[in-house]
Amino acid sequence: MILHCLTFVLAFLLSLYLTPLFRQAALKFGIMDKPGGLKRHAEPVPYLGGLAVYLSFLLATGFVHQYSREVLGILLAGAIIVILGLIDDLGVLSPKVKLLGQFIAACVLVKASIFIKLTILPVWVAIPLTVLWVMAITNAFNLIDIMDGLASGVAAIAALILVVVNYRSGRELIVPLSIALAGSLLGFLRYNFRPAKIYLGDAGSLFIGLMLAALSMNGAYTRASLLGAVAPILLLGVPVFDMLLVMYLRFCRGLPIMQGSPDHFALRLRKWRLSVEQTVIASYVAAAVLGIIALLVTRISTTAVLVTLLLTLLACVSVAYALKKVDMTL
Repeated sequence: MILHCLTFVLAFLLSLYLTPLFRQAALKFGIMDKPGGLKRHAEPVPYLGGLAVYLSFLLATGFVHQYSREVLGILLAGAIIVILGLIDDLGVLSPKVKLLGQFIAACVLVKASIFIKLTILPVWVAIPLTVLWVMAITNAFNLIDIMDGLASGVAAIAALILVVVNYRSGRELIVPLSIALAGSLLGFLRYNFRPAKIYLGDAGSLFIGLMLAALSMNGAYTRASLLGAVAPILLLGVPVFDMLLVMYLRFCRGLPIMQGSPDHFALRLRKWRLSVEQTVIASYVAAAVLGIIALLVTRISTTAVLVTLLLTLLACVSVAYALKKVDMTL
């Protein structure tokens, strides 16, 4: 317990210290997110916040962690994604190469024996499903990084819930990774909440997406019911909801899935006259509620899980329907 507390505090303090340094570096080298696009900020905002989160996470785990095969696999896949995202932040990476890099990172996880392990799934199904899961969640966090404090705060909440999940599951070597990620994100959030002084950039949003995808697998979700296997989807429900909503709305409008558009739930909430702070805090509440539901479905009977999932799905569909009705024209 003392080591866990030390990991969190160390990651938090490192992030508080390193984030301003990376902000200065971004300003010096002109690595900026300029006004325009979906974020709609008035002044240029430095990138490289993701590097502060990554380095804080890495240093905190390096001081107190034991390096198993799984841990090394997660760290290597994370390094690949961070480098990939940094190149993308510099504007010299094509979408196809970006996806290829994510695929390679997912394969690294599989090689380290980090893949979906359910008795009802044969390995030849589990491995492709794992790659799909990792790439989907990685991109989902990249998609919601469109508002000050949104992606980093939602990810911090998910990481904290994963601390509970992995502790309950007896995954002692994985617990510190969840703790370090939460501490790094909360320290960064000090500078990323509105008005943001620095952004995660693709290096950061892709990194936290991959980390959460990896850390959320195999959390002994099915001890009470096989339906508990849906818990990771609930746990990461906010980015998953946004990704599915965006894909659906773009499909309805005949737009390519990969094409940018103002269809994100956060932008539609803003159109409802919610402030940025209100939109982000509402997202935090949703992430926390879905996380609690995820914990709940791993502890209750199959019948209770079915009722819980049905009510949750109904709520999500209702919200999606209401958001679809928002007029996004200027």
